[in-house]
Amino acid sequence: MIKWLKVNRTSLLVGVVVALSAAGAAVAVGTLTKSQPVPPVLPPRAEKPPLSPPVVELSKFASGFTKPVVITATPTVSDKRVFVVEQAGVIKIIQADGTVSAQAFLDISSKVLNGGEMGLLGLAFSPNYSRDGNFFINYTDRSQNTIVARYHAPSPGSTDPASEEVLLKIAQPYTNHNGGALLFGPDGYLYAALGDGGSGGDPHGYGQNLNSLLGKLLRLDVSQLPYKSPSSNPYANQPGKRPEIWDYGLRNPWRLSFDRKTDALYIADVGQGDIEEINREQSGSKGGVNYGWRCFEGSKDFNLSGCASRDNYSFPILEYDHSEDRCSVTGGYVYRGKKYPALDGKYFYADFCGGQLYSAEIKDARWQAELIVRSPYRISTFGEDSGGELYLADYTTGDIFQIRDTAN
Repeated sequence: MIKWLKVNRTSLLVGVVVALSAAGAAVAVGTLTKSQPVPPVLPPRAEKPPLSPPVVELSKFASGFTKPVVITATPTVSDKRVFVVEQAGVIKIIQADGTVSAQAFLDISSKVLNGGEMGLLGLAFSPNYSRDGNFFINYTDRSQNTIVARYHAPSPGSTDPASEEVLLKIAQPYTNHNGGALLFGPDGYLYAALGDGGSGGDPHGYGQNLNSLLGKLLRLDVSQLPYKSPSSNPYANQPGKRPEIWDYGLRNPWRLSFDRKTDALYIADVGQGDIEEINREQSGSKGGVNYGWRCFEGSKDFNLSGCASRDNYSFPILEYDHSEDRCSVTGGYVYRGKKYPALDGKYFYADFCGGQLYSAEIKDARWQAELIVRSPYRISTFGEDSGGELYLADYTTGDIFQIRDTAN
């Protein structure tokens, strides 16, 4: 006999009920409960097939530029535009479909001293660009000074040319070795790369002089102007040393980048006459790294006058000589895009004169480089779009190419 009892307005079924099912038995003694459905048996998860070794192809993405020296994008992932800097002082926009906007994003050619290693050489968008519309450029002015300045874009497609606010004005003793790279680090600070002032062999010893900004990597807090030197910079509040300096001992850093995944910093430094080099700085570095110029060219002794022992310097992870028509390294990026997984983790770089495109990664506990494309191009710069896909520019033709893997 089954009785219904009412306890606190909740009906309980008291008794003994035995429910049997073909899939198994659910037994309830005293209180009847619903039997749980038997989950379906799923087929084993199919494993992804292994990736084939990548076959890299340079696919033309856009054309019509004059002496392109920077490729970059805003930090907004949904913004698919790519920005290209022309050395003469013009910034243009490539839309997602590869078409080039008719209107220039910025034209300051009337302010720029253009030629040789001078010109508009750097562009970096504020980490908060979608809200503040600010971006930063590095250029050589008509008096041969390096200028680092902030501009404001009141709309997505154009800039107010009158919005310039100068952060730094640095006299250049010669016309070469201007560096020029600008980028924001994962810490939100602006990094600015400057060459040693030029001529040959660093005749004034700027690379090792901590009271000069030449031959250095600077780290600046530009959240408000005038800029500040972060208190965490290695020479902050040290008399006789510039507080803006993050690293030193650079000759002519031509392109640097942060790895999107690891935050490691890669610095390509153009050599004097024998050695081209790639340096790597680990995430979490406290700065103050001495990359050795002019004491060393790459890992090779150059001018040891006044230099310390070798263990006081940081030496390249990669270097190469000037054989095979090579002459000047162009630094690139570690691939972290989504389209070509077989390229993930590879650092891409090139030689400007020889047209060789290389990828490098750690194998057998050491960095190893591989020649992947022998191109006819003068590769002047690399760049990432907002999704991490990689591009490079041919300085001669003005064409922009996307790096693709055709094997996967």
